Amino acid sequence: MSKQGRALACARDGGYTRIRQLGFAFFFLISALLLALPNLALAQQYNFGSIAVEGNQRIESSAIINYAGITTGQAVSGGQLNGAYQRVLDSGLFESVDMVPSGNRLVIKVKEYPTINQISFEGNARLKDDVLEGLVESQPRLVLNPTVAERDAARITQAYAESGRLAARVTPRIIRRSENRADLVFEIFEGGIVEIERIGFVGNQEYSDRRLRRVLGTKQAGVFRVFFKQDTFVNDRIEFDKQVLRDFYLSRGFVDFRVTSVNAELSRERDSYFITFNVEEGQQFQFGNVSTVSEVAGVDPQEYQDAIKLKPGVIYSPLQVENAITRMENLSLKQGLDFVRIDPRITRNDRDLTLNVEFAIVRGPRIFVERIDIEGNTTTLDRVIRQQFRIVEGDPFNPREIRQSAERIRALGFFSSAEVNAREGNSPDQVIIDVDVEEQPTGSLSFGGSYSTNSGFGLTAQFKERNFLGRGQSLGFSFSTASEITDYGISFGEPAFLGRDLAAGFTLGYREYEPSDARFSNIVGEFTPTLSFPVSEFGRLDLNYSLKNVDMSINSGESIAGSLIDAEAARGDIWKSSVGYKYTYDTRNTGLDPNRGVLLEFGQDFGGLGGDYTFVKTGAKAVAETRVFHEEVTLRAVLEGGMLYSPDKDSRVDDRYITTARNIRGFDPYGIGPREYQAGGVQDDALGGNYFAVARFEAEFPLGLADEIGIRGGLFYDVGSLWGLDQTSANVLYQDFSLRHVVGFSIFWDTVIGPLRFNFSKALKKEAFDREQNFDFTISTQF
Repeated sequence: MSKQGRALACARDGGYTRIRQLGFAFFFLISALLLALPNLALAQQYNFGSIAVEGNQRIESSAIINYAGITTGQAVSGGQLNGAYQRVLDSGLFESVDMVPSGNRLVIKVKEYPTINQISFEGNARLKDDVLEGLVESQPRLVLNPTVAERDAARITQAYAESGRLAARVTPRIIRRSENRADLVFEIFEGGIVEIERIGFVGNQEYSDRRLRRVLGTKQAGVFRVFFKQDTFVNDRIEFDKQVLRDFYLSRGFVDFRVTSVNAELSRERDSYFITFNVEEGQQFQFGNVSTVSEVAGVDPQEYQDAIKLKPGVIYSPLQVENAITRMENLSLKQGLDFVRIDPRITRNDRDLTLNVEFAIVRGPRIFVERIDIEGNTTTLDRVIRQQFRIVEGDPFNPREIRQSAERIRALGFFSSAEVNAREGNSPDQVIIDVDVEEQPTGSLSFGGSYSTNSGFGLTAQFKERNFLGRGQSLGFSFSTASEITDYGISFGEPAFLGRDLAAGFTLGYREYEPSDARFSNIVGEFTPTLSFPVSEFGRLDLNYSLKNVDMSINSGESIAGSLIDAEAARGDIWKSSVGYKYTYDTRNTGLDPNRGVLLEFGQDFGGLGGDYTFVKTGAKAVAETRVFHEEVTLRAVLEGGMLYSPDKDSRVDDRYITTARNIRGFDPYGIGPREYQAGGVQDDALGGNYFAVARFEAEFPLGLADEIGIRGGLFYDVGSLWGLDQTSANVLYQDFSLRHVVGFSIFWDTVIGPLRFNFSKALKKEAFDREQNFDFTISTQF
């Protein structure tokens, strides 16, 4: 390389060197500045001699300064100033906040949220304003906070979702007014109801989908879906349905039953749900060996074994185990044994599908009830709730009795919720029982309508208060009228008379009765006080007194000389005074088998304690009911009879028995029995009878129609007779015993306007002048 070239290369290399040196220097300078800036910011200090607030109208400056947490004369860093800003903003009172340091003076500039002038709702039809007002937290004359308004909108949306309107949208709007006021408007789009189109089950073998759907609280949308509320999808209701399904199967011996999952799928149109319960039924178990042992000295287990009504081979049910324990514990109390507990020890035998139950009589802990605290009852008196406890302060504590007391409180129907819990008292051997209830309305005013082929159309009005003055008493007024009958009534009931399990009450009634197929009419006034009390687990005894005035008269222009009806009406009004009793034994709802039950009734009324008429009236009824074919078909058999004895042979037609739909179907109310008849249409008077006997057999079954239609069918066969008179004449027919046979078909239809029943009947055997009624239709509803 030449000398000149070497010089140029050296010069170029030197330039590059200087450039690299300048670049390194610039890099170190920038890095130093970046590292120093945070320290400079942190190092920046403020010392305010005064603090001023601007923009506030309603909120005092001192309150805003307190929110900021800054005091004059103290050093404040930039970070602390930012924290003061955040605290003022988080108070939720201001739309904007600005901290402006100016020398040794701090200016806090704020813009207040407006005050709510009024709250309104637009677009709501299904949920009324008063309901929505109870959901929102925002209130007039308070500060409008957008965060709170958004929460209110979410609550309203959730309320619509719980009523099945999942597409509902709620938008809060703010309308500015003068003087920093604003109206808060919730714009609501309710959307349509997302119904449950279909409820299905997977894994059920023993019971059909139709039977299981009747157990659930959730229902499919039916033909009257616009009136139903159970056909909407509510997640909490689904959880409840899972529990009732388990209870249903457990009560029938399926101890391993479980709901594995519930699938809820929206339809493609997003307007309905398809719900599928996936279940595992398991095997059905029966009671095996049932025995009793005692671990308490001096207690004979055989006495307790005799109190158990469980027998081997019966379908297992936890309820029956609970009932057996209750009987045994009651026996221990009668024997004066405290702190005795019954411990059920269950042994499973998978080979023969039985559960052996050994009831062990053991000594429980010595714990006493210190006191019972009741809260939440604003209307109901404490004593009404305390009457549901079988224990009082100072008694031995029994957890099972506490659970049963809680169920009795809920069964009153006075409270929307009732919780009963026990906690430790002032000493380890004492407990305090807390009862927390929430009142609900117990009064109702209802209007209704009815129709039957006998009495025609009718109207009903009724007021009923189930918790009168918070005393647990019932008070009712009723009025009903139809083409043949007008009724007025007053009733009063005290379920715990004298603080005991003794129901007392009275009814006061007035009736005008003019049957279309008879020549007479009645005006009846009646006063009936009653007493009722249990005499056994399934038995109850009713005592009553009746004072009745009956004014019987012949319709204008229809008198027939010498007829029995005219002679009876000529006696005018008659006072009847009687005492009576009725014993009832009923296991249909609480017996050992949930699918079987019996009802036995026997009663007598004795007239003549004062009044103008002496008589003895005796009635008896026996009902047996069972469900077969996986509980799809209900079979029912009824035997019933009655006898009227008048020692003076002076009964009248209103005293004697007549045909009604409850004894022999297929005939008019005065269609069978003794009648005074003269040819040529001169006379045809039904007289009623002193005796009646009837046997009724009925089967109720599904017709294969969709469940949501609510239609079932039935077949019935009735056989019976009405006979016997005190006075007779040559023109009286059929006063002797003569059986009538009737067969028929029924259609039951559960609708939103009430339960409808259509009876189509045909008399297989009757007498010549009997009056048939081949079709009967009834409807009764309240609205």
